Amino acid sequence: MTDVEKLAEILSHSSDAVFFGGAGMSTESGIPDFRSANGIYNQKLNKTFSPEEMASHRFFVRHPEEFFAFYRERFVYLDAKPNAGHIALAELERRGILSAVITQNIDGLHQLAGSKVVYELHGSIRRSYCVKCGERYGVEFVMENIPVPHCEKCGGIVKPDVVLYGENLDDSTVANSIRAIANADTLIVGGTSLIVYPAAGLIDYFRGRHLILINKTATRADVDAELVIRENIGKTLADAVARLE
Repeated sequence: MTDVEKLAEILSHSSDAVFFGGAGMSTESGIPDFRSANGIYNQKLNKTFSPEEMASHRFFVRHPEEFFAFYRERFVYLDAKPNAGHIALAELERRGILSAVITQNIDGLHQLAGSKVVYELHGSIRRSYCVKCGERYGVEFVMENIPVPHCEKCGGIVKPDVVLYGENLDDSTVANSIRAIANADTLIVGGTSLIVYPAAGLIDYFRGRHLILINKTATRADVDAELVIRENIGKTLADAVARLE
């Protein structure tokens, strides 16, 4: 039995599976892995910043123009489309096999593919809000109002609804994610190195029967997994779903 056949077999007997995904889920849609980026030189500030520094709350507050220029260039990929993996997960949910998607990605591709229950640990580029009055905006508002988007109601800065370095994860999103993982009979972990905490620590709440890893490189959870697949997530998930027909 091949790995994909074994995955399909496990899924066919699952009714409460959960998918926990990271950057590798989106790279197949043409979105680069943020953590692989090199330091970025900013002429105006005459300093070399790492991507982590420029994606921090501190940088957002101190250098808003530079933050938004960086954000628009490196975070937002509106032309990206859901790949075969996103579509396969949405189909698993439709069939009553998958109960939730938990993602560290901020691109919103799971929802575009049709997934309904998606817990976005690090927020989403699709949403923005005024830091002063809370008025909500879409991604277009941030992209179109250059250099710094200001609220039409109160004039406050409109911040993307993403979790920046130095900010805490949303409590309710974390609680929902923990609940989903703790109740799952199958947990599929895909496209994540499991080194970004606290998100990576959520899989420790899994007490179900089947832990599956789909990742190109080794992770700390491999030793506990029933099945480890070193292939593309999209093709693997799509092939497994196809075998459920």
